[in-house]
Parts: sequence; C-alpha cells; structure tokens
Amino acid sequence: MFKAFIQYVAPTFRSADLKVRPRYLLLTLVPVVALAQTPPTQAPIERVTLDQAVQRAIEHNPTVAQATTAIGRAEALLQQARAVTRPSVSASLTNTTLDSERGFTGGVFQPQNQSAITADLTVPIIAASRWAATSQARDQIDVAKLSAGDVRRQVAVAAAQAYLAVIVQRRQVEVNERARDAAKAHLDYASKRLASGAGSRLNELRAAQEVSADEFRLENSRLAVRRAQEALGVLLGANNPIDAGEAPAFDLPDISDESAWMAARTDIQFLSAQRRAADRIVKDSFKDFWPTASASFDPQLIAPAGLFQPSKTWRVTVTLSQPIYEGGLRHGVMRQRQVTFDLATLALTAQEIQARSEVRMAKESVDSYERALASAQLSAQQANDVLRITTSAFEAGATTNLEVIDAQRSARDAEAVVTVAEDAARRARLDLLVALGRFPR
Repeated sequence: MFKAFIQYVAPTFRSADLKVRPRYLLLTLVPVVALAQTPPTQAPIERVTLDQAVQRAIEHNPTVAQATTAIGRAEALLQQARAVTRPSVSASLTNTTLDSERGFTGGVFQPQNQSAITADLTVPIIAASRWAATSQARDQIDVAKLSAGDVRRQVAVAAAQAYLAVIVQRRQVEVNERARDAAKAHLDYASKRLASGAGSRLNELRAAQEVSADEFRLENSRLAVRRAQEALGVLLGANNPIDAGEAPAFDLPDISDESAWMAARTDIQFLSAQRRAADRIVKDSFKDFWPTASASFDPQLIAPAGLFQPSKTWRVTVTLSQPIYEGGLRHGVMRQRQVTFDLATLALTAQEIQARSEVRMAKESVDSYERALASAQLSAQQANDVLRITTSAFEAGATTNLEVIDAQRSARDAEAVVTVAEDAARRARLDLLVALGRFPR
C-alpha cells in the first residue's frame, strides 16, 4: 500500500519540494499508515446459552466420541464370547489325484482321482467357563457405558467452566470500559480548565496518563475475552470461537440425602460397575475347574467310492475333558482376579470419601463466596460514592486531581473485585451441583 501511495503522490511533488518540505510529505503519509494499521472488522460471533453449550459439547467433543467407541469394543467382545458357546458348522472339499489307481485282484480301493466332501457340526454340551465369560463380557458393556457417561460429565463441566470464563472476562471488559470512560471525562474536564486558564498542564497529563493506562487494561481484557471464546469453541467441537450468553442461575438442591446424591454421581456409578464386574469374575472362577464336553457330527461323501471307502458315511463324537493338574496356573489366575476385585473396592471407597469431601467443601465455598460477594458489592458501591464526592469536590476546587485519580482507581479495582467475586460464587454453585451429581441435568 505504501508503494502504491508513493507512485500516486510522487509525481505531484518536485524533488526540491521533497528536500525543502519533508514534514509536508510525512504529515500526508500519517493518515495512510494509520488506515493501513486499522484492524479488520470482526465477523459476529455465535452466542449460545449454557444448556446449548453443554449439549453441543457432549454431542461434538472428540473426547466423548472416543469414549463412546469403547462401548462398541465391549459389544464386539461380548459377541466373541457368545460365539464359543454356540454350535459351529464347517464344510470342506478335498480332491486327491494319484499317479495311478490302487487295487488288487481286479478291485480298486483307491481311485486315481477322488473327491471328498466332509462337514462338521460341533455343539458344546458343558462349557461353564465359556458361559461365565459371556456374562462377564456383558458386564464390560455396562462399564463402558458408564465410563462414557462419566466422560460426558467431565466434558460438560469443562464446557460450563469455559462458559463462565467468557462471562467473567466480558464483565471485566465492561469494568475497564467504565473506568476508561470516567478517566476520559476527567481528561476532558482537565483540558477545558487548562484551555480556560484555570487548570494546569500537570493535571491534564495526570488525567491523560490514567486514560492511557485504562486503554491498556481494556485491550488486555478484550484479548482475554477472545481467548476464552476460543477455548469454549474448542470444547464445543467448533472451528470458530463461541460467545457465552447470559450468566446462568444455578439452583441448589437439598444435600441431606447422601444415598440419593451419591448414587447420582457418574464416577461412583462407573466405579461401582467396575467392582460388580470384578466380583462376578471372582465368583465365576470355580467354573474353570468344571469339565468341558462337546459333541460333533461329521458326515462325509466320497466320489467315486473305493473298495474300503463307502460313498456315504457319518460319525458322531462325544468328548469329555476334565482338568486335573496345571501346575497352579488356575490358582494364580484366581488370585489375580481377587486382587483386581480388592483394588476396585478400594477405588470405590476412596472415591466415596472424596465425594463426601467435595460436597462439604462445595457447600462451604458457596456460603463463603456469597458473603464475600455481598461485601465486595458494598465496597464497590462505597468506592463509587467516594468517586462522585471527590469529583464534585475537585470541580468545586476543594481537592486536587490526584485524589480524583486515586478515587477512580479505587472504584475500578472495587468493581473488578466484584466481577471476580461473582465468578467465584457462580463456580462454587456449579461445583456443588457437580459434587451432587446434578450437573449436567
């Protein structure tokens, strides 16, 4: 753009003008450079409510999709476990060609070219360990489903936290904008007083410095909003930033019924399912010592028939097998299964203790942050009253602008504290709902 401007403007100036009046060219370039640095207009960002954000995160977040695939894997393992308990059928075709036929005394017992069609039908009669494996595989489907449900909860909580982050950063932008506007109003007043001869250059510079500082804070807070919107978009599986709507109101339920909220937590449900699955495996271990029995039916068709080979034959076979001694292998497997069950029991117990702690701490945090929010709001109101009184006193000539600037900073900081306190109170309510297993609904 600069080169195009030079090509357009240079012919209108003589070389002597460029040497004698360089300021004129510089002043002419300033608007062009400023125009080139003007940021492009941003496209409007989609805004969603909290419920919409949570639903979209559950539906489109890749982490949820990965957890869901585990359900398909568990179903495939169940199908494999069922297959070994059902009848199996197979067939084969064999063609044999010799260099010459075999026989004696005019009889042929092996033709030179012979085809045989055989079939096999095998039915398990006793297969206790295989039947147990089917039930165990069905338990793993329940575990996979509950695991996916817990992952959905984690993604939903992350989306809600990102949603609240957008809100608090947007509130901070509003606080900085109000502080900037107040500082600009004070700067305008100081400039008018200086122009009328009643003020001083020092007062104007102090006011201008405060405006510059507020502009800096405002720009940083706007960037923080964009970061939060990008983070929310990523959690929602979108290829663009997503903006948050209004601040949600979290209604707190009763926490007195521990058995109800403990059973509603997805992590407790998942660990309980793991424990039940491990318990079933331990209880089914004795079935590994049961005998196994199967029956098979094998028909055969041979053409052409030989002297000692009839054309059509069949055979029924019943097999019974009983393990007697395997060097302690099965006892080692049983011990391993018992350890797995013990670990699942300990994990469930530890998570229940953690859940009770989370509920107690979340309830205490809600009460504490509500009290802190009330104090912060009162402090902000008092700081704004101080600012109004100080500004009026300065305009009446009773104070200096240093006191006005100090009051502006105090009001801005107090409103920023309110923003942080509001966010902390909302997050504490969300944490309590999550601890009670009530989020997402």
